[in-house]
Amino acid sequence: MTVKKKQIVECDVIDVAFGGKGLAKIDGFAVFIDQTVTGDRVAARIVRKKRNYAEAVVQELLRPSPMRVEAPCPYSGYCGGCKWQFIDYPHQLEFKCRHVSESLEHIAMMEGVRVHPTLPSEKVFGYRNKMEFSCSDRRWLMPHELGSDADIGFALGLHVPGTFHKVLDTNACLLQPDTGNRILESVRQYMRQSDRPVYGLRSHEGFWRFLMLRHSVARDLWMVNLVTGSEDRDAVQPLADLLMDQFSDVVCVVNNITARRSGVAIGEREIHLAGEPVLTDRIGDFEFEISANSFFQTNTRGAAKLYETVGRYADLKGDETVVDLYCGTGTIAIWLAARASRVIGLELVESAVADAHKNCRTNGIDNCSFILGDIKDTLESIATTPDLLVIDPPRAGMHKDVLKQVCRMGPEKIVYVSCNPATMARDMLELKEDYTLEEVQPVDMFPHTFHIESVARLVRKK
Repeated sequence: MTVKKKQIVECDVIDVAFGGKGLAKIDGFAVFIDQTVTGDRVAARIVRKKRNYAEAVVQELLRPSPMRVEAPCPYSGYCGGCKWQFIDYPHQLEFKCRHVSESLEHIAMMEGVRVHPTLPSEKVFGYRNKMEFSCSDRRWLMPHELGSDADIGFALGLHVPGTFHKVLDTNACLLQPDTGNRILESVRQYMRQSDRPVYGLRSHEGFWRFLMLRHSVARDLWMVNLVTGSEDRDAVQPLADLLMDQFSDVVCVVNNITARRSGVAIGEREIHLAGEPVLTDRIGDFEFEISANSFFQTNTRGAAKLYETVGRYADLKGDETVVDLYCGTGTIAIWLAARASRVIGLELVESAVADAHKNCRTNGIDNCSFILGDIKDTLESIATTPDLLVIDPPRAGMHKDVLKQVCRMGPEKIVYVSCNPATMARDMLELKEDYTLEEVQPVDMFPHTFHIESVARLVRKK
């Protein structure tokens, strides 16, 4: 059977591929179908045809998989915030573990690696401590709203997957605590009644651009960041005052201002409007100050599990030197500091290094130092071989020059923290000549998405 674009085919979903889509085979030809899971039988419409595979969308669910559950969110399947709500959570954990194993097997050519069952998230809803909602002068309608008299001239919410200009007017997101949704609704009402226009994602004109919410899990307090296209204190200050009056747990309101066209909720400058200048939260025994634009793991409870795994794999005795590549704001360095003689962090982003120094002072840590600069340049400045190398690269993985330097440096132990199984496996392909990959622990930080964090323990070959 020849698969053609726009064709509707009946097929059985036999697996879930890395990337989160269901996999069907039609006469041996791979078809990836969004919003499906192993055991589904569907009628699917082919939307894209390539030489080796096709992509399809469900036209009709003919027979549901026993792995399916009823998604509690009305935006499920239309919103890019999370796409796996329809899969029972234990099966999500199994898929994530298998995707880590299969990446190592198919990309790193490493068979039989000990990959432990995925550590679950303590909360599967309400777990995110940071949410960004986009403003738009054109609302993307849900299917049941098509043909209705719904107002399409305003949206404050999340994007349709894979788009920059399609924004749902999201009443509530189940990934954040309920107070966040009440703040979202209050801000929505204010913006709609405001005489300042919302931002046009195509015209790049308008005032209201983003709403960012941050939640301190340890203290159950909130920061509100209003991102606007220009400075206008008369527009934002009444909203800040309103939020401080309405919500006793909102302790910080700031205004980030950016005229940049890029759809990133980071201001070129910031105005403090009300309350405290920063939010504070804890991971384990350590306290961190969080500004509007600083990096902090979005699942606070999950971060504790991740760092506990890093600490266990590090297995420090107290007299070791640790080098932490891509150290960010110093969270892993601080977590390990009490068990090491000294920790040296390397990081490219200047603001992250400033936060790392501040976080050390906050927690009374005096045996951490940080080197600012491109890691492929600064790693050469480390004169001695560390006892432990911690590597926590971005999604793209390690730069090839950094990989070569790591192999030349030759530390006895490496703990590799990954947010992308594919690039972790690619890096393991290079490291496996000199190191044995002893074990990998997946940690679920993002329930209802296909994303998975992993911690790998490597030991230098004798």
